[in-house]
Amino acid sequence: MESTIYDHIGTTYEANRGSDPAISSEIARSLGVSESVINVGAGTGSYEPVDRFVLAVEPSIEMIKQRDDRAAPVVQGRAEALPVASRSFDAALAVLTLHHWSDVTTGLTELARVAQDRVVVLTWDPSVTSFWLYDYFPEILEIDVSIFPSITDIERSLGNVETATIPIGHACADGFLGAYWRRPEQYLDPKIRSGMSTFSKISGTASGVRQLESDLNGGTWLRKHRHLLREETLDLGYRLLVCEI
Repeated sequence: MESTIYDHIGTTYEANRGSDPAISSEIARSLGVSESVINVGAGTGSYEPVDRFVLAVEPSIEMIKQRDDRAAPVVQGRAEALPVASRSFDAALAVLTLHHWSDVTTGLTELARVAQDRVVVLTWDPSVTSFWLYDYFPEILEIDVSIFPSITDIERSLGNVETATIPIGHACADGFLGAYWRRPEQYLDPKIRSGMSTFSKISGTASGVRQLESDLNGGTWLRKHRHLLREETLDLGYRLLVCEI
């Protein structure tokens, strides 16, 4: 199987990324009473429920190596060609992975094929572009808008879906791109940035890091974004979609 981006950047992924309790709760609620779940693009298994049977599917051998011995069984495979029979799981789950697929339409069709009850997808809505981080790293926004499917595209592939906003808490435990919206100093840490795949795709980070550090030290960031310190959660465009088959 050809290598993936996480075969190259995923060596320290587990140290930077983990499940956030609030997000985990929403995913568990969306899975309903499903007794069996196929977790596609599973990574290290951060959001896999522990109270039902789960089979993980992950293309990156590096990510598979980092899975805990107590994690769900895993097979190496891709969303576009899931190695299981049709209707073999109650639910199919895909968490922050659609933007890594080579063919999103085919992958979503595969999710619907193998699920007999529902498909649950956590993704980012590329129409939501207001986030101060983009002022320092505009290439991130350009790339993410181009690789994340729109909510309309997902609906077109899956059919009727229920879409819920997932606000991100100020102390989010999962180090994805928007997790540190109220902790800007964290973006200065190269180890933190290494857990965010889009940072590996931009041409360079040095100038953005220098500007952010300067604005933090000089008080410019605080003057512009002081209001964020009063917020407990923020809508950054993360959406949870549920399609009942």
